[in-house]
Amino acid sequence: MPLTEDQNAEINAQRAQTTPTLRAVSEGMESHLYKAYPVLDHGFIRVVDYMGDDAAICQAARVSYGRGTKSVQNDEGLIRYLMRHWHSTPFEMCEIKLHVKLPVFVARQWIRHRTANVNEYSARYSILDREFYIPAPEHLAAQSVVNNQGRGEALEGAEAARVLEILKSDSDQAYDHYEEMIGQDGQKGLARELARMNLPANVYTQWYWKVDLHNLFHFLRLRADAHAQYEIRVYADEICKVVADWVPAAYRAFEDYRLGGANLSGRAMDCLRRMLAGETVTQESSGMSKGEWREFEGMIS
Repeated sequence: MPLTEDQNAEINAQRAQTTPTLRAVSEGMESHLYKAYPVLDHGFIRVVDYMGDDAAICQAARVSYGRGTKSVQNDEGLIRYLMRHWHSTPFEMCEIKLHVKLPVFVARQWIRHRTANVNEYSARYSILDREFYIPAPEHLAAQSVVNNQGRGEALEGAEAARVLEILKSDSDQAYDHYEEMIGQDGQKGLARELARMNLPANVYTQWYWKVDLHNLFHFLRLRADAHAQYEIRVYADEICKVVADWVPAAYRAFEDYRLGGANLSGRAMDCLRRMLAGETVTQESSGMSKGEWREFEGMIS
């Protein structure tokens, strides 16, 4: 279980407290505040704070002191215009702070998005829990033969069982040695900052991750994509649900122009115009490489 009874009780106590405020409040986000949403076998995401809403994006775009236009429809039109034309700074007026529990190897992918403020659980000071990510059988897959960063066919039967047993036994053995090295019952052991290096990359860590909406959208565009690694994509999918309630107009624009849209190169636009004019265009006559042509065909098919 990602949360203990004590942790759930603490969250319920936080949600029971209300404080009057003059700042802008997103009713959709208030329903998510402090709640923990399970991800993978031991992980979760939860919102611990946020700033701004759809109106804050419009206010920043107009640099006004009021709510801007009188119509919600006009505000949504402005947000769509900003998203469509890549005007990013108004989206930076909204921020979110998440508490995330995730495997270390996922964290190492996640931290490549360097446009956030991060504070991670320190295994120099504290002892890590015996919690490791063990994939569900359906997510055990062989190496892809066409993509060095991807997965191929799912493992089945005895091969899947063998891999799962290796993952579980290696994780447990590493943690047994970790406990042995740091010492128990008052024994003098190895420093925690050294003992932690023996733990595998599937051990769970936690952090607070604060990011503005523009950079969050960039993260979600890459990590909620179908081609992203499953283990980070499921975190992005959970965050998408929260963001859709927090800034619904901005999320609809993001979903339309970024998640559901496509960027075409000058050559691709030229090919599209020629096709619309009735010309038969092939990869050889397109001026594109085989990879570019394959991606272009995927966009228009």
